[in-house]
Amino acid sequence: MENKRFVVDNDFNNKRLDIFLTKCIDDKSRSHIQGLISDGMVKVNGIVKKSNYKLKQEDSVEITIPDPVSLNIEPEDIKLDILYEDSDLIVVNKPQGMIVHPAPGVYSGTLVNALLNHCKDLSGINGVMRPGIVHRIDKDTSGVLVAAKNDNAHNKLAYQFKEHSITREYLALTEGIVKEDGTIDAPLGRHPVDRIKIAVVNNGRRAVTHYSVLEKFKKNTLIKCVLETGRTHQIRVHMSYIGHPLVGDPVYGYKKQRFNLKGQILHARKLGFIHPTKNEYMEFEIDIPPYFKRILNILRSELK
Repeated sequence: MENKRFVVDNDFNNKRLDIFLTKCIDDKSRSHIQGLISDGMVKVNGIVKKSNYKLKQEDSVEITIPDPVSLNIEPEDIKLDILYEDSDLIVVNKPQGMIVHPAPGVYSGTLVNALLNHCKDLSGINGVMRPGIVHRIDKDTSGVLVAAKNDNAHNKLAYQFKEHSITREYLALTEGIVKEDGTIDAPLGRHPVDRIKIAVVNNGRRAVTHYSVLEKFKKNTLIKCVLETGRTHQIRVHMSYIGHPLVGDPVYGYKKQRFNLKGQILHARKLGFIHPTKNEYMEFEIDIPPYFKRILNILRSELK
């Protein structure tokens, strides 16, 4: 168990407690910090506060960081489509339908279960449920994902995600005809009524999606999305926000779906980053999966 104490300077006067601690403790994610705050492991001037508590200059902030809990997520012999691997990281092509990491009620069949079976080591920064996981893509989104094998690699990759210097390119199929290329700059946060959903909200975190039209069909459009930020469900919510939800999206899409799909047609085609120890730019690209190609072929045939 580790105890840390910080004194608030003028730069963080009237700033949130969780934001302050995330800046002070580089190797802990904001969600991890928020969890510790919720567990009463953080005190301001000796009093337990919530994550959104607004600090004042000279406040004394104390945080207790518990020792890591023994990992109880079981390795599973699940086949991985490995694009690259070395002693620092592993890059995989995640299939549609696979959850990235365990969560309450889901402890098997995830990418983490597969990674634990394949890799001898994974970074422990994101806790016992998400070892090695630097970023995630939705269960029904396929494509390129990188995981870290040690804490140094994790921190350096996480910093690049935080600074939005990662190259992230997606392909998606939308409902309706997207007329021209564009950019959506709309903040995202929890839906004010349906807390399971993400929505465009005034006080949300800044989210920017650049999209370009690749191919138009009778009632659908194939687009490329380049992420400037990486918020939860960003592409799905942003495209729905402008009236073009993704085909197959069970949460933000049309209630009546033409195709019998398992989820949204969204593929993380490209991922680029600076290698944490080689300090060289690396980029990985993977073609769309068969189900995506099948739908495109159907739509193309209708144009003939």
